[in-house]
Amino acid sequence: MPDVLKAPLVVEFPFTRSLGPVQSAFLTGLRERVVLGVRTTDGRTLVPPVEYDPVTAEEIGDLVEVAPTGTVTTWAWNHAPRRGQPLATPFAWVLVRLDGADTALLHALDAPGPEAVRTGMRVRVRWSGERTGAITDIACFEPYDGAATPPTGRTGAFEDTVTGIVAAARLDYTYSPGRAQSAYITALSEQRTVGERCPSCRKVYVPPRGACPTCGVPTAEQVEVGPRGTVTTFCIVNIKAKNLDIDVPYVYAHIALDGADLALHGRIGGIPYDQVRMGLRVEPVWTPGARHPDHYRPTGEPDADYDTYKELL
Repeated sequence: MPDVLKAPLVVEFPFTRSLGPVQSAFLTGLRERVVLGVRTTDGRTLVPPVEYDPVTAEEIGDLVEVAPTGTVTTWAWNHAPRRGQPLATPFAWVLVRLDGADTALLHALDAPGPEAVRTGMRVRVRWSGERTGAITDIACFEPYDGAATPPTGRTGAFEDTVTGIVAAARLDYTYSPGRAQSAYITALSEQRTVGERCPSCRKVYVPPRGACPTCGVPTAEQVEVGPRGTVTTFCIVNIKAKNLDIDVPYVYAHIALDGADLALHGRIGGIPYDQVRMGLRVEPVWTPGARHPDHYRPTGEPDADYDTYKELL
């Protein structure tokens, strides 16, 4: 029984979003060391500003400056900061109602320890040395014992406004494929493909999941399948993915390996993309040191009859 594998995995999908006039003014204001809110028709000032009143859903856009000083309304201590968070040393997450605002802004508070933080304490903005028009232009909040800082009277009119931002979303975690897939991955490193047979329906599933998706019973009997198989269906990829060194267009297909009752997916090479077809017989192509096939290529055999793979579509 091979050891259960585990490995660090990163899921990252940064995307670019455009800004409307309210958010554009807010972020441009931060670049200029100005905090803007938006005033509702009933006189409330919302910070951060939004484009629609959360109570009435009315469109709003009356921008008003608030002070860079404020009061902590609630907080939580972060004893172990993670990558990308505002501070590298332990800090408090705080909701701060800035002077002149009726709602609270979430950010970090630089404090020596949780004993130095309390609801109702006064704080002020610590600005970043280099500002680009992002929420990170506020480096953090810091304790402040002085008087309220009056607004400068700025409005939402700026030159060279920020019109878009890149929003980075990333998840770092440790992934373990479990017993069945660990065995599958280990076999692939030996250029073999191994599935598991259901003891009830006798179907062979590749990749194995440790249980039959039809019968719901555990699977343990290993069955080597392939290496050849049949293209059951496919798509033509015309958009190049980041960090993927494959010229477009190319074909990605579901492939039913001989002896398997579930199609897996793989790239088809060694043939023009417009000649790939359902029923095409293919075999894996391995590159030295690889832990999985680089792609599948035609075997030269006659196409498989539709009736032999129609249940795997």
